[in-house]
Amino acid sequence: MVSKDPKTGAELANPYVRPPSISTSQSVKNFFYNRETGAFLGRTASSWGKIGLFYLIFYGVLAALVAICFWGFFQTLDPRIPRWQLERSIIGTNPGLGFRPRPPLENVESTLIWYRGTDSENFKFWIESLESFLKDYITPGSVLGLGANINKCDYNQPPPPGKVCDVDVKNWHPCTKENKFNYHKSAPCIFLKLNKIYGWKPEFFNDTKSLPSNMPAQLKEYINEVKDPRELETIWVSCEGENPADQENIGPIKYIPRRGFPGYFYPYENSEGYLSPLVAIHFVRPRTGILINVECKAWARNIKHNRNDKLGVVHFELMID
Repeated sequence: MVSKDPKTGAELANPYVRPPSISTSQSVKNFFYNRETGAFLGRTASSWGKIGLFYLIFYGVLAALVAICFWGFFQTLDPRIPRWQLERSIIGTNPGLGFRPRPPLENVESTLIWYRGTDSENFKFWIESLESFLKDYITPGSVLGLGANINKCDYNQPPPPGKVCDVDVKNWHPCTKENKFNYHKSAPCIFLKLNKIYGWKPEFFNDTKSLPSNMPAQLKEYINEVKDPRELETIWVSCEGENPADQENIGPIKYIPRRGFPGYFYPYENSEGYLSPLVAIHFVRPRTGILINVECKAWARNIKHNRNDKLGVVHFELMID
């Protein structure tokens, strides 16, 4: 039985009657464009316009909210000065001591510097690693054009406000690029640096009579021989064999250009062109063919040593075949 519209008398489609089946190809064509309804991709032009306007407004409002949040967030930050400093920061107030060159990335947990002194290809990695690390020191300020902000400093000539000090590694013979950092002579150079902590000021051992009891005797003698009191404002550095056997095998050590980090580099304030001070450790005659455990420490009254937490001390191994 066919139902009819009571007003017009037109036949109405029976909702219980299954619509005629169409082929798959025709179904796909109707999806892309249906001639009967004028829809394309399942929607009419009016429907596409409404949904497009909705998403335009939705994502526009969302982007505006995100922009406002970022604007408010950056209003509370200074790009050069951290909000949380020293005791209030995660880094804390005790700097760590690091060394370069570091082993390859695939041995990221390793602290072993191992090479053959008679094979230039074998120690090529260590030389290139140091060259990359010292690039900014050899040509300071060249990349960002900050050379004018870098000054020659000394204990009697600290940097002016807003200026930074030069670290002239080009004259640190034999620990120079031209000399292959002395790796070819089986007497390599290792560079030490302190981690940067914004606003941290070292407390120096100005009184030579109150040096810590655990400070190496050679370093105590060196400090007691300092004639200019201004040079006592230094974060001292000591390196020695970790065990008695290592102390016999490590041989003489030279510290270049001096035995510590000068105090006029501190506090670190993230000034343009700032370069962390370095100390080159030259192992003059280390015994070859034997693994040597080396431990270096930075010395100031407010530097505590904790090897597990890597505070104020660094350990590495040196082996030269």
